[in-house]
Amino acid sequence: MGFLDFLTRGLKKTRSNLVVQVDGISGKLTPEALEELEEILILADVGVRTAGRVCSDLAARVGRRSLGPGELRRELREVLVELLSPDQGLELENKPAIILMVGVNGVGKTTTIGKLANHLMQQGRTVLLGAADTFRAAAAEQLTVWAERCGAQIICHQEGADPAAVVFDSISAGKARGVDVIICDTAGRLHNKKNLMDELAKMDRVITREAPDSSREVLLVLDATTGQNGLNQAREFAAACGVTGVVLTKLDGTAKGGVVVGIRDQLGLPIKFVGVGEQVDDLRPFSARDYATALLFEEGEEPEE
Repeated sequence: MGFLDFLTRGLKKTRSNLVVQVDGISGKLTPEALEELEEILILADVGVRTAGRVCSDLAARVGRRSLGPGELRRELREVLVELLSPDQGLELENKPAIILMVGVNGVGKTTTIGKLANHLMQQGRTVLLGAADTFRAAAAEQLTVWAERCGAQIICHQEGADPAAVVFDSISAGKARGVDVIICDTAGRLHNKKNLMDELAKMDRVITREAPDSSREVLLVLDATTGQNGLNQAREFAAACGVTGVVLTKLDGTAKGGVVVGIRDQLGLPIKFVGVGEQVDDLRPFSARDYATALLFEEGEEPEE
């Protein structure tokens, strides 16, 4: 299945509400029509500020032309593509590339690591997983299951061990074995937020000291069903640990798929992967054009370019 088909099916809940309402607006984009469109976008969880920007950009693009429903969606798609671009892949050139996965508990972080490892191994890369979430019961066991499923290597310590020590050992093993990519799980919750951020900062220092020349990514995993709450999480993590990109999970289970636009606009963080479904291959690199098309056009509908 191509990425567009994959996303079109995954965004069904968001699109089913959005398309009908957007198609209810036709003719010239009067102030009243733009206000209605802004409300529609807010309900899709684009966010108030971003919805205002989208409408402003759309008005500047369209001018005084009169638009039919399909044409309005096409013009809106182009505005969204411009706002979400450019697409940015992972930076993995200098080996061993290190990916630190962060995010609160319950967003699907460990599962996402397994899917990402599978994706990279399908590209022919060797992958080692570091089970540095040593505070959540059975986190290492869950990650081990994923490692076995996709054929990745894994480094584990006992429950309650120092997460930074797991990162250290993962880097040492990755160097010794000539691994292409090291993916480190991290805790999503400790005794308080300061402890969590301090642990992440400690891991960051270990990576800087032990692998200064390695390519590095800090990927924030967000649950799309949380909508604007997810945006607040992204803001806190971005401020604390130098997030380089977002992985959005559970996009198929929400009517709030517009949060993708808000994250990109308000935080300036690229969406690097999206997850739609429970299968091992249900994690794909993000495409701005495919996302905007899937958000506004039904499966099998052929939008004119």
